[in-house]
Amino acid sequence: MSRRAVMVVMDGLGDRPLPEFEGRTALEAAETPNMDRLAAEGVNGLMDPLAPGVRVGTDVGHLALFGYNPLRVYWGRGPIEAAGVGLDLHPGDVAFRANFATVSTDGRILDRRAGRLREGTGELAAALDSMLLSDGTRVVFRAATEHRAVLVLRGERLSPLVSDSDPGPLGEGGPVLPLLPRMEESQAARRTAELASEFVERAAGILAEHPVNRERVDRGLPPANYVLLRGAGVRRPMRSLAERFNISGACVAAECTIVGIARMTGFDVVTDERFTANLDTDVDAKAAAAVDALEEHDLVIIHYKGTDIASHDEKPKEKVRFIERVDAALERLISAAERYDLYIAVTSDHSTPCHLREHSADPVPVLLWGGDVLTDGVRSYGERPCVAGGLGRLSANALLLTLLDYLGVTYRFGG
Repeated sequence: MSRRAVMVVMDGLGDRPLPEFEGRTALEAAETPNMDRLAAEGVNGLMDPLAPGVRVGTDVGHLALFGYNPLRVYWGRGPIEAAGVGLDLHPGDVAFRANFATVSTDGRILDRRAGRLREGTGELAAALDSMLLSDGTRVVFRAATEHRAVLVLRGERLSPLVSDSDPGPLGEGGPVLPLLPRMEESQAARRTAELASEFVERAAGILAEHPVNRERVDRGLPPANYVLLRGAGVRRPMRSLAERFNISGACVAAECTIVGIARMTGFDVVTDERFTANLDTDVDAKAAAAVDALEEHDLVIIHYKGTDIASHDEKPKEKVRFIERVDAALERLISAAERYDLYIAVTSDHSTPCHLREHSADPVPVLLWGGDVLTDGVRSYGERPCVAGGLGRLSANALLLTLLDYLGVTYRFGG
C-alpha cells in the first residue's frame, strides 16, 4: 500500500474570541466530529504561515504551504494571478492583481469588490484588453475569479516598483490611492506608475458606459466602474516542489491565486464549474475530486475559500456553517485511508478574524493524522486546544516538510 497525503486548507480559518459564541472562535463553536477525531488520533499544533507577528496575504501563505520561503521567491501577487488565468508572462512584463470596484464620482471607494461581482466580468475585461497606452505599451487584461482580474503591462523599460491603488478592506469609504513609484529615483518605476495611472483613468471611462454596468445600475446593483490595482510584480524562475522532491502533486481549487501557485510549483490543477471559490462551492465534490486525484498523485492539496469570504464579510455564523460542511466532507478522505497509507493535514494559510474583516498575524491551528503519527493529548480541533499539541508552534514550511517526511521523500541533512 503506497503512501499518500492530503492537505486540507481552509482559507482564513483562524479567528479570535467572538461574543456571538460566548468567547469561542468560529472553529471552536462549530460542530466538527471528523476534525475532532483526526485531532484526537493525530498530532496537533499552531502554525505561523511565515513567522510570529507577520501578517501575510493568501499568496504568501500558500507559497509557504507549498514549501517555499516567500522571502526568497515572492515576486508579487500579479504574476501569480497571471499564472492562475493562464497568461504566460514575457520577460519585462509587469503584472498587477486587479479588482473591479465601485467608485463614486468624487473618487471614494464604495465597494472594493463591486458587490462581489460574478457575472459579466469576461465582457468587461474584453473591453479593456489590448488597449495601447500613450507610449505604445500594450495592455493585457483578463478576468479572474469573481471580481478579481489581472493587468499586464507589456512594453519597454517597465518596473514592478509601483505602489497599490487598492487600500484594502478598511479603506472602503475613503479615496482611491495614487499609483506611485516605490523608488522615486527610478525612472522606470515613475514611468510604470504613470502608465498604470493612464490605464486606470481610461478604463474608468470605458467601464462607465459598458452595457454590463448599465444593466447592473438598472437592477440596483453596484456597477464595476473602476479598476483597483495592487501587487505589481515580474516573473521569476523557481524550481517546482514536484521536481525538488520527485513527487507528483495535485491541487483542487478554483481561485486563480491558488491555481497560479499550483501551476508554478509543478502541481496538476483539478477544478470544476461546481468549485466557486465562495460560500456556495460544492464542498463535497472537492473532497471527492481529491480522493480521485490520489490515484495518481502523492500529495493532494484542497483549497476552501469560504471561511475567508465569511470572515472578510464579518459573517461568523456563515463561517461556522462552512466549517461544518468541510468537516462533513472529510468523511470521504478518512474513508480513503482504507485504500492508501494516507496522511491527512488540516490547517489554514492565515487567520482572518471576523470582527477585523482583515488578515491578522494570529497563528492558525494545524493537525496531522496518519497510521504511525505519535499522538498527543489534544481531543478537539481548535485554536486553544491545539496550543497543547505535540507539534508545538511551527512554520508553514515546517508543516509541509513534516508531511513530506512521513511520505519518505525528504533528504537527510548530513552524512
